[in-house]
Amino acid sequence: MKRRLLLGAGVLTPWLAGCALLPEPRPGRPLEIGPGVYMVPGTGGVADEHNQGRIGNSGFIVGDSGVVAIDTGTSHAHGMALLQRIREVTDQPVKLALVTHTRPEFLFGGTAFRSQGIPIRMHARTAGLMASRCEGCLKRLRETLGEAAMQGTAVYKPDQVVDATEWLQLIGRPVQVLHFGHSSGPGDVAVFEPRSGVLFAGGLIDVGRVPDIEDSDLDGWRRALRAMHGLRVATVVPGHGPSASWASAAGGVERYLDRLEARVKAHLRAGGSLLDVAEQCDLPEFESWDQYNTIHRRNASIAFLRFERQQMFNQPTGAHDHATPPAQPA
Repeated sequence: MKRRLLLGAGVLTPWLAGCALLPEPRPGRPLEIGPGVYMVPGTGGVADEHNQGRIGNSGFIVGDSGVVAIDTGTSHAHGMALLQRIREVTDQPVKLALVTHTRPEFLFGGTAFRSQGIPIRMHARTAGLMASRCEGCLKRLRETLGEAAMQGTAVYKPDQVVDATEWLQLIGRPVQVLHFGHSSGPGDVAVFEPRSGVLFAGGLIDVGRVPDIEDSDLDGWRRALRAMHGLRVATVVPGHGPSASWASAAGGVERYLDRLEARVKAHLRAGGSLLDVAEQCDLPEFESWDQYNTIHRRNASIAFLRFERQQMFNQPTGAHDHATPPAQPA
């Protein structure tokens, strides 16, 4: 097997100061963060013509008999570039690509993997959400990035779906796909490699970036994070941002969700309105995080509407599936 240790150099930006972070690689260069486990970092920020929409993290796990890829990138071209990165590290065949959640920067590169005969696997509810709205996402990406950057990119159906937590035995080392019910999204999953302790957190965790609650169930999200406390996680690869320790990565998301809920509920109790919720529910603790001025303002409005409905009709804000700590392999 051909393998290299590809290390990237990076300087921590101010919004990451104080976090327990691991060395940040240059965007697009694979970083081995555990034996045979690689992260391919995105640029962060918002998708534009300069970063070609490659803002989210991807990765792959190399086993004795094959490779599992985690998330497929923003476009057909991005997916092909990720496959080339894998080939630079190993000659083992890519046997499966897992899509963790329904965001354009994680799923539209699937066309490249499928063109190489590599099946795409995702949760059934992620597949349903993708089918219902991703034509619109793709249209907006084409308008933002241009036709050339998005050439060959299309909405597709997954080759395989998963409905619950499962173990994959495809590549000569066990890989666990974790689903905790409706959390950061209805079908969001994480991928855990127990030998290295690396967790690909997908939509469940961002580092140094405001988490997006649009598709979430907040109570379910918290339960999922608590359930993962039972895993022996050494390193988290978040959906966006640099790899980090479990305590730093999960703690940041938990703290943000708690502060957001407390602030918005206080605004609602004080008789505040939707019109001024974004201005009145600022969270200075997080204002240096990536996308604070856009995602946080939207989060505050979404949370206000949910809590207002809950208050008026005594209804839950979303599905409340119970998350339980996943079993370890024998």
